[in-house]
Amino acid sequence: MSFKTPKLTVVGAGPGDIDLITVKAIKVLKTADIVLYDALVNEELLAYINPEAEQIFVGKRRGCYKYQQEQINELIVEKAKASGHVVRLKGGDPFIFGRGAEEMEYAASFGLETAVVPGISSSIAVAAYQNIPLTKRGSAESFWVITGTTKDHKISNDIELAAKSNATIVVLMGMSKLPQIVKLFQAEGKNNLPVAIIQRGTTSREKIGIGTVDTIEKIVADNELKNPAIIVLGEVVKHRDLLNKVREKEVLKGAI
Repeated sequence: MSFKTPKLTVVGAGPGDIDLITVKAIKVLKTADIVLYDALVNEELLAYINPEAEQIFVGKRRGCYKYQQEQINELIVEKAKASGHVVRLKGGDPFIFGRGAEEMEYAASFGLETAVVPGISSSIAVAAYQNIPLTKRGSAESFWVITGTTKDHKISNDIELAAKSNATIVVLMGMSKLPQIVKLFQAEGKNNLPVAIIQRGTTSREKIGIGTVDTIEKIVADNELKNPAIIVLGEVVKHRDLLNKVREKEVLKGAI
C-alpha cells in the first residue's frame, strides 16, 4: 500500500438542507480516507463520501458527548497518520463557532497538512430561508453574530454591547440564555423590538416563533421551541410579515 500524506481538511456542511453544501465540499468528501462528522450534519450528506472511507460520528446529542474535544483532536492526528486524508465535517461554517481553527492548529502542530472548505453559516441561511434579511436599507446597516454561551457556560458579554446598537443581532447557542438576553434588551428600552427564533432551520423539521423582546419567552414556551435554534433580534424581522402581506395582496388582485 502506497504511503498517503497525513492531511486534515475541515469542511462546512451548511445549515441542514443538503442542497446548501458546496460543490467543493462534495469533491473533498469523495477524496476522504476518514470522515469525522458532527451531530448537526445532515446524515444524507454521508452518501457523498468515498465508499471506502471510514466514517466516525464524533458529535454531541442531547447533551451527551461521544468524544470530548481533546479526544477528537487526538483522533484526527491518529487517523491521518495511519490512513491519510481526514475530513472533519461540521455543520454550518467551521470557522463560525465551529472549532475548525482549533482543530487545524492542533493538526498542524503534529506536521499534518491542513485545509478548509467554508460552509454556508446557519447564522445567515436560516434567517434567509424565513425571508428575514440580516441587513436592509432603512432598517439595519450591519449585523452581529454572537455565541449565546461561552466556553465557561456564561452569557457572552458581547450581547450586552450589541443590545445598545441598531444592528441586527443573531445569537447562536443562546436558547438556554434567552431570559438573560431578554433582560439585556429590555434594559435598553427595546421591549418592542421584533424577535424570531428558528429551530432546525432549512430542514423539514423547521419550527419558528415570531414576537417581540417582551413576548418571545411565552412564544417559545407555547411552541415548545428548543435547541438547535438561532435567535434573530432586529427590525428586519418585520420583513417576513411585510413580504407575506405583499404576496397576499397580489393574490387577491389576481382573484378579482
